[in-house]
Amino acid sequence: MTTTDAAEATDETDQTAQTAGTPATGAATGPPARLWPVLLASYIGQFLVVLDVSVVNVALPSMRDSLHLSGSALQWVVNGYALTFAGFLLLGGRLSDLFGHKRVYLAGLTLFAAASLAGGLAQSDAVLISARAAQGIGAAFLAPVTLSLLTRALPEGAARTRAIAAWTAVGAAGGATGGLIGGVLTDLASWRWVLLINVPVGVAVGAVVLLWLRDSHRDAERPALDLPGAVLVTGGVGAVAYGITETESAGWSSGSALLPLLAGLAALAGFVAVEARTAQPLMPLRLFRIRAVAVGNVVTLVSMVGAFAMWYFLTLYMQTVLDYSAIRTGLAFLPHTAALILASQFAPRLTARFGSRTMTVAGGLLTAGGFLWQAAVLDADGTFVSAILGPALPMAAGIAILMALLTDVSTSGVGERDAGGVSGLVNTSRQIGAVLGLAVLGTIAASAAEHGTPEDGYARAFLAGGLITAAAMLLVPFLPRPGRGA
Repeated sequence: MTTTDAAEATDETDQTAQTAGTPATGAATGPPARLWPVLLASYIGQFLVVLDVSVVNVALPSMRDSLHLSGSALQWVVNGYALTFAGFLLLGGRLSDLFGHKRVYLAGLTLFAAASLAGGLAQSDAVLISARAAQGIGAAFLAPVTLSLLTRALPEGAARTRAIAAWTAVGAAGGATGGLIGGVLTDLASWRWVLLINVPVGVAVGAVVLLWLRDSHRDAERPALDLPGAVLVTGGVGAVAYGITETESAGWSSGSALLPLLAGLAALAGFVAVEARTAQPLMPLRLFRIRAVAVGNVVTLVSMVGAFAMWYFLTLYMQTVLDYSAIRTGLAFLPHTAALILASQFAPRLTARFGSRTMTVAGGLLTAGGFLWQAAVLDADGTFVSAILGPALPMAAGIAILMALLTDVSTSGVGERDAGGVSGLVNTSRQIGAVLGLAVLGTIAASAAEHGTPEDGYARAFLAGGLITAAAMLLVPFLPRPGRGA
């Protein structure tokens, strides 16, 4: 988000608040909150959360050599973060509603930074994997707050759409630059700095949040935490995510994948039963009667299954087929990052003119078209211009438009007291979609590579990703039109 956009957002927020006679944050009394600490906390927090999903990937060989990690231990350095992140997102979102966004943000940031320090100083695989799992919990507390800060501070409208578009772009930029940042830190310093860099950044952002961010919680009596619901949903989502990751190596019919999948689904069914009966549910089921929330999250999950292909399989293609170094691979993703940022800036303007449903479909079809283009040009003789740069522009621009609008739609029509819970739900849909995408597309790529070459497998994954993304657009007409929340 540019300085001009931030200023426009501030002006529009203040004007809306004055017109309505209430502050922009939705509080009953008091002056409007300063917007700049909200934007800084939201964007930096989101960048750190997404960055740490991918930043360790290029450092894995150095970690293996330094700590003598086995293949399974190396896999858990990645999965330890992903599984706890997915499992605790709904809990993190609800805690922010109950105890205040500032408190939960600082708690999540403190845990994230402390776990990064422990991981950076680790001398064994057990410490490193435990630190990554703790990082994931801290990230799960941070991620919902980074979104709900925006949805609470800005009323529904153009300013909020621009802010969420920038939030989406910042997160995508974190994923896109993870390889470059990880490669630079690993080559010029040590793999340990891939984790240690989070500590000074966390301290600086924490100071801003502590001094300038106003806490959202003002109730004299806090509702009780739905502990049975928290246990069931955390265990259920974590088990489902674990079962999906196991399918990549063991197959969908193996016991190591089926047992956690079935156990996770049973826990989630128990969670729904508990939420229907408890007086103060962790995730009120009434929210799913809001069509924007229900349909928006389904479209988000399915879209992320396909969208995940861009980062993962392009990284493998560049490093294993084109023989790019870690730093060169990171640099090759810069056009994707630029397209993401530019498209996110234009998305609100285009949405104001053509409507959110039309632009969501346009973003999805643009993404799908880029995937199909990428599938057609992946070969062993590909160059940066022919095999990477061309498809990068429609893929990345489409994903930016698609994710920004789906996030905006999926959080619309929701009251202030449920902002954190719905933000956690949106992030959970994205994360589960990404995990499912890795398993499904990874299986497709491996099957194609067995009868051909690695690039054949990557091309088949992009083809499948394009078809899945296009199919997700068939659900968009079920989204409510602007101004209709149900």
